[in-house]
Amino acid sequence: MADEIVLLSGWPSMFGMRVRVALAEKGLKYEYREEDLRNKSPLLLNMNPDHKKIPVLIHNGKPISESVIIVEYIDGVWNHKSPLLPTDPYQRAQARFWVDYVDNKLYDIGKKIIWSTKGEEHETGKKEFIECLKLLERELGDKPYFGGENFGFVDVSLVTFSCWFHTFESYGNFSIQTECPKLIAWTKRCLEKESVSSSLADPHKIHDYAWGVRKRLGIE
Repeated sequence: MADEIVLLSGWPSMFGMRVRVALAEKGLKYEYREEDLRNKSPLLLNMNPDHKKIPVLIHNGKPISESVIIVEYIDGVWNHKSPLLPTDPYQRAQARFWVDYVDNKLYDIGKKIIWSTKGEEHETGKKEFIECLKLLERELGDKPYFGGENFGFVDVSLVTFSCWFHTFESYGNFSIQTECPKLIAWTKRCLEKESVSSSLADPHKIHDYAWGVRKRLGIE
């Protein structure tokens, strides 16, 4: 019996894109359902009643929430192709550390650039964001991917931020290419993979989306 896989997400969500990349890496077919977060569907509210957030993966009727947990779930269930997490316990722990860094450091700081006004918080956010990217670039080093020779867990988790880079640069008035050229080279390398290029949103559409949200919030 074929697996029934449904993904509830929103097209601009970098976290939803993670799940799409992981599913594509595994060659899995699934049903995608776009969610309007201002008018959440009964299915989303039923499948994630506590947080009411996207993304949610529904596998044979059972929901899994939180993008990192979903990606680990996908890697564990469909482990016959394109492993994402290392088998070595230490390398596995390191990969989880860097994904946690992306989610709890880079993401939170990035919000200051896009969603705050041009005050002290905005300038602090810009400086800290660049520092975060530089640290990630140092961790990447001269490796093709964060996982070494193979595209892996950290790559999946970070590459979806890249379609927001144009927006960060626009509102932060800086160039990631100038600040972190190796990271941009890594992004381009990842985009050569069909699983990535087919899963990421257009950077200019992301910028238009962010502008619309800022306008609605009274920032523009």
